[in-house]
Amino acid sequence: MPSGAVRLGLIGDNIARSQSPRLHELAGRLCGLEVTYERLVPADMGRSFEAVFEICRGEGFLGINITYPYKEKVTNYLTVPDRAIAAIGACNTVLFGKGGPTGYNTDYTGFMAAFRAAFGNAPPGKVAMAGGGGVGKAVAFGLAGLGCQELVVYDTSPERVTPLLDALGQAGLSLEVRMASSIEEAAEEADGLVNCTPLGMVGYPGSAIPASIIGKQRWAFDAVYTPVDTEFLNECRRAGLEVVSGYELFFHQGVDAFRLFTGIEVDTAKLRRELRRCEEMEA
Repeated sequence: MPSGAVRLGLIGDNIARSQSPRLHELAGRLCGLEVTYERLVPADMGRSFEAVFEICRGEGFLGINITYPYKEKVTNYLTVPDRAIAAIGACNTVLFGKGGPTGYNTDYTGFMAAFRAAFGNAPPGKVAMAGGGGVGKAVAFGLAGLGCQELVVYDTSPERVTPLLDALGQAGLSLEVRMASSIEEAAEEADGLVNCTPLGMVGYPGSAIPASIIGKQRWAFDAVYTPVDTEFLNECRRAGLEVVSGYELFFHQGVDAFRLFTGIEVDTAKLRRELRRCEEMEA
């Protein structure tokens, strides 16, 4: 267990409404730790991502989280001990220590935990995914770990999908995966729909998956959690799909990151209650 105050932070763009500071500070309180958690937006600080990262390394941060659009860039400055996460090529959690910065991906572990909490041991089936960037890679590897039968990926920038396909292939996973030329093509015969683009989050309105192709699937997941009820998930609910919100990914990845930062297992039921209480007080 860390002694004294625990200083954490989050580097990303458009993070003014991130609930990560609240989650980690509440988790710390439940575990008897004094935790501070800072939002760090490079543009607002007038600095590059690299400069902000070096500030964190040199000014006493125990660790930091990394979010859009820096999850892949940060791997250039890290040692990544887990082979699966190294294959993903994106990290959202960094620990600073004597051996230098070490990278982890709790989007990967958090997605699997969120899916299992919602659907038990049911396999994902065939999945259509919009977005092949950092979180898309993590979710793709998570889907493989959950026994996904086939993954079809569409991105408006196809060059973002190629590294994902290469990473999955090099990892030797038993998952059929291919790139689609449209989200409509990707969704053909899909059991699940997944959004791993920023579309739907505050500042990025809209949906990467149009309502016209929603309805024949069984389940849906949106990586966006601000807001929790995105346009995409609302359409999925109206069509009768079971949904997993980005809040569940946020919660489980946060719990996993807190464990990495502190070495402590927080009581997840108590943490959910405390988070809900704070949200209700703000409503």
